[in-house]
Amino acid sequence: MNTLTFIRTNARWLIAGGAMMFATSFGQTYFISIFAKQIMETYSLSHGDWGSLYALGTTASGLTMIWAGGLADRFRARALTTVTLIIMAIFCLAMAFNSSVWLLPAVIFGLRLSGQGILNHVAMISMVRWYTATRGRAVAIANLGFSIGEAFVPMIVVALLIYISWQTVWIAAAGISLFFMFFLRFLLVKERTPHSIAETTQAVGIGAKHWTRKEAISHPLFWLLIPAAITPSMFTTAVFFQQVHLAEVKDWQHVHLVALFPAFTAMGVVAGLAFGWAIDKWGSIRILPFMLLPLACGLLVFSSFNSLTAGLIALLFMAITQGAVSTVSVAFWSEIYGTKHVGAIKALATAFMVFGSAIGPLVTGRLIDLGYSFPTQMPIYVLYILAVCGVTYFATHRFLRK
Repeated sequence: MNTLTFIRTNARWLIAGGAMMFATSFGQTYFISIFAKQIMETYSLSHGDWGSLYALGTTASGLTMIWAGGLADRFRARALTTVTLIIMAIFCLAMAFNSSVWLLPAVIFGLRLSGQGILNHVAMISMVRWYTATRGRAVAIANLGFSIGEAFVPMIVVALLIYISWQTVWIAAAGISLFFMFFLRFLLVKERTPHSIAETTQAVGIGAKHWTRKEAISHPLFWLLIPAAITPSMFTTAVFFQQVHLAEVKDWQHVHLVALFPAFTAMGVVAGLAFGWAIDKWGSIRILPFMLLPLACGLLVFSSFNSLTAGLIALLFMAITQGAVSTVSVAFWSEIYGTKHVGAIKALATAFMVFGSAIGPLVTGRLIDLGYSFPTQMPIYVLYILAVCGVTYFATHRFLRK
C-alpha cells in the first residue's frame, strides 16, 4: 500500500495519533522551558535550583510511568486520553496560579506525567498496536503532531509574552487541553483495535512469542539498550531547557534562537518519515546503534562555534536523531518483545527516558552555577554518546543479529 492510500484509508486514526502528540506540548520541555526566566524570577531560583526542581518533578513522573504505562494494555485510548487531558488542564491552571516554590515540583510532576509521559505513551502504543506492516509509517505520521507543536508553539508563545503575562499563557493551555480532549473523544468513537484483542491479531517478538515485562527485564538485552533510550532525552531536553542560557552565552537574542526551531522540526519530520520507511523495509534493529551519532555531531558544533548559523547546523544534526528516536525507538520494543505486553514494557523504558530528561537539566544547571557554561560541558557529553553507540552496537549484534 502506497503512503497516500495508507493515509487516506486510515485518516481518522492517524489524525488521532497526531492530535495526541500535539496535545503533549504543554508537558514537554520545549514549552515549559520558555518560561524559565519568569519562573526563576518569580520564585527567586538559580539555574541549578530550577534544574533541580524540574528534575525532581520529572523523576517522580518517570517513576509513576512504570505503573501508569501499563494502563495502555488494559484501557482504550479514548478513555485514557480523556482522563489524561483533564489532568493536564488542571496542572496548567496550577502553573498559572501557584505561588509556592514548594509546590512547583508537584506542578512539574503533573505536567510531565500527563504530557511527556502518559499521553505520549498512549499515542505511540496505539500506533504500534494498530499497525504491523506499516508500523514505521504510522508512528512517523503520528509524530508530525509533536513536530508541529515543537516548531510553532515556542515561536507563538515567545511572541505572545510581549503582550500578555506568562500566567495567561498557561490558562490558555488549559483551555486548549480540554479542546483536544473533546476532539479525541470524537475521533476515537470508532477505535481501530478493540479492548480485548485476539492473540492472532498481535505481532510476536523474538523467539516467536509475546514477552512479558518480567521476562524482558530478566534478559540482559533490555538493560544494555536502556542507555540508548535515556541518552536522546537527556541531551535534547537539556538543550531546550537551557535555551535562555544558551542564547545569553552565545550572545543571541532568544527570539532568534526559537526562530530556528521550525528548521529543527522540519528536519526531524523528514528524518522521521525516512526512518519510518527504513523500518518498514529493514526493521529497526539495524538502525538503532547509529541513531545517536547525529546528536553527538550537533553538540560538537554547538560547543565549537558561536554564530547563529552554527546553531542552526547543530539543531539540524540533533533533529536527525530526534526523527530517528521518534520512530525507531517506538517500533523497536514491539519488534523485539511483541505487541501484547508492549505497553507495560515500553512504560518501563519510558520511565528511564523520563529519568534521562530529568538528569539533563539537573546536571547542566548545577554545572552552570559552578561556572561551566553549557557549551563548555558538551565535549564530555559527546564522548558519552559515542560510548552508548558502542554498547548498543554490541547488544544488537550479540543478541539479535544473525
